[in-house]
Amino acid sequence: MSGKVKLSPTKFTQAFRVTSATEGRVDFELDIQKEHTNRLQTIHGGTLASLVDLGGSLAVASSGRFATGVSTDLNVTYLSPGGRPGDLLKGTATLDKIGKTLAFTQVTFTNSKGQLAARGSHTKYVTGTMGEDGPFVAPAEFSDVD
Repeated sequence: MSGKVKLSPTKFTQAFRVTSATEGRVDFELDIQKEHTNRLQTIHGGTLASLVDLGGSLAVASSGRFATGVSTDLNVTYLSPGGRPGDLLKGTATLDKIGKTLAFTQVTFTNSKGQLAARGSHTKYVTGTMGEDGPFVAPAEFSDVD
């Protein structure tokens, strides 16, 4: 072995799919493959952290922002095994609040047994991001303004 690892983003995108998207919420699934696992053949914590990043960004995008800003904080808590190759991991990302500068999201994951496998939080700096019609104005339920 040469010591080089061949990465295949295509394999990830073929295994990942959004199943539902509404304003402030995105549901998604990942068909766990060998490339997503650790040496114990369970889903790698880094894979789940990447999905918190992706899911949080999708939740921000679901509010009408087409640039989703940059990450300022990301946290993952691992609660149960997420699964093995061939298992289906389900995720739900929600946009908890969006203000003038920051967006706050949460992502939860359930394994194929229906157990809560992990949960994460993702904060994004969103100043200057734009929607389809120019500068984005947050819906009242996500806004700092009363």
